[in-house]
Formats: sequence, structure tokens, C-alpha cells
Amino acid sequence: MTSTGKESTGGESRHLSVRIDRTVDEVYAYASDPANLPAWALGLGSSVEKSGDRWIADSPMGRVEVAFAPRNALGVLDHDVTLPSGETVHNPVRVIVDGAGCEVVFTLRRQPGMGDAEFEHDAGTVAADLTRLKELMESGRDS
Repeated sequence: MTSTGKESTGGESRHLSVRIDRTVDEVYAYASDPANLPAWALGLGSSVEKSGDRWIADSPMGRVEVAFAPRNALGVLDHDVTLPSGETVHNPVRVIVDGAGCEVVFTLRRQPGMGDAEFEHDAGTVAADLTRLKELMESGRDS
């Protein structure tokens, strides 16, 4: 495995996860397509558009660029979000097999200078996004 060059902030991490009753391949295919982000990742953006090779989302933080890891057979959905300030936040995400279904695990990292209330807010936002992904995938509304 190669390094992404991303360094830990040394702060707190929290693993948020959801089990989804769909195959790992189905969930990975849907969640790895940036065009689907507005349907399930409202914390990241209410709309997304492709501009050249880049994906730009209208987020609660302003317009952000989202760059996913290349498609892969390992269920890695890591993505970098470049904020309006120019700061880039790396978000590790995995889709892993769990019996006939799968589990989606998001590692939320406390950013430098982030207070407890903001970290808890971010955790709640990620948990809501994962719940929305589960509901979409299990209801069949992902197509």
C-alpha cells in the first residue's frame, strides 16, 4: 500500500459506522460516484457539479472541491475536501463486507483548533449522512 502523504493532526478520531443490507459492491458503486453526494451526503453539499476533472459542491461551508480516491476493489472511499480557505481535510472512509451486507465506516478527525461542540456537530452530521445512505440503499432509491 502506498502512503497518501496525509499526516494525522494528532487529535481525536471517532469512527462512525452504519450497516447496510446491500452488497459491498452495490454500496461502493453508489457512494463512490460524486454525482450521488447530494442525495445522501447533505453535510458535504446540497448540489455538486463536475468542472473539468474536479467536483465542486455547494456546502454549508461555501463552495468546496471534493476529490475521491481512485476507484478500487478494496472499498476505499477516502476523499479530500478543499475548503474555501484552501485548507484540505482528508476523510478516510471504508465500505467493508459484513455477511451478505456491508458496513460503511467513516473516520472523523478533530481538526486543529476545533472545539468540542463543533466536533460533536460534525459527528452528528456524518452520522445523519450515513443513515441517509443506508435508507437510500435499503429502499432501492439509489438507482
